[in-house]
Amino acid sequence: MTCDIVRIGVDLGGAKIEAIALGADGETLARRRIATPAHDYTAIVAAVAKLVGDLESDIGRRGVVGVGAPGAVSTHTGLVKNSNTVVVNGKPLDVDLAQALGRSVRIANDANCFALSEAVDGAGRGAGVVFGVILGTGVGGGVVVDGRIVEGRNRVAGEWGHTPLPWMTPQEYPGAPCFCGHKGCIETFLCGAGLSRDYEQRSGARRPATEIAALAAAGDAGARETLERYQDRLARALAMVVDLIDPDVIVLGGGLSNISRLYEGLAARVGENAFTDAFDTKILPNAHGDSSGVRGAAWLWRAGEAG
Repeated sequence: MTCDIVRIGVDLGGAKIEAIALGADGETLARRRIATPAHDYTAIVAAVAKLVGDLESDIGRRGVVGVGAPGAVSTHTGLVKNSNTVVVNGKPLDVDLAQALGRSVRIANDANCFALSEAVDGAGRGAGVVFGVILGTGVGGGVVVDGRIVEGRNRVAGEWGHTPLPWMTPQEYPGAPCFCGHKGCIETFLCGAGLSRDYEQRSGARRPATEIAALAAAGDAGARETLERYQDRLARALAMVVDLIDPDVIVLGGGLSNISRLYEGLAARVGENAFTDAFDTKILPNAHGDSSGVRGAAWLWRAGEAG
């Protein structure tokens, strides 16, 4: 296929499946979205195939297909693992989608797709090493080096959310239980539920993250203190990432990345905790918002590659 390759990205989420067609320069040619039949694996495969077919009908061209989804395809079994859309776990999703679509399909973790999108033509464009962060219902991460995802031997590279929060205080230790089986994971502190739990422990009121951010902006002392603790924990967690891979750019995504207060002084705090005499890593909000994951799935195919 020539440089006029059409890339189709599919974001397979628990509630929705979104697909996008990108032109050679990353321009959006068409986009569609449907609800996910989350409890029926066969229906999920059929839904993705139909969505891609409908998108190709919209643009009148056939494209290569990349899919971003929670979890990963195990290098040992070839089956999906760690997905919170549980019906796809233990299934050969890439094989079944390839058969349904009649072409090769590339699959990557959704956080990896986010990181790739931001590295290719987003906030991390032009950087050698980009660490993409998802702060939302869960906490994920992806590593991109020279425009390519680093998945790792076991395809868990970037899963910083399932390491312990660094330098826990006595009040934080041992931390809340995590679905992975451990306690005190970064995810339990930095996910949306973790932010809400911190506010509830101090105020006695349960509030979603968006309300806590609004209350803080309006001057609520308890909400401000919660965001202060959140930022401190985020800085410690990111300092660990810096010490491990020292990225050129860190890009924040997910719903909590929209809280502008988190960026104020964040880099300085990371630098205070990182093992370095000076810290100039950029920490930026994402450029593509909710579109980053699906765009990254499309970018799994590069120019000159064919399905």
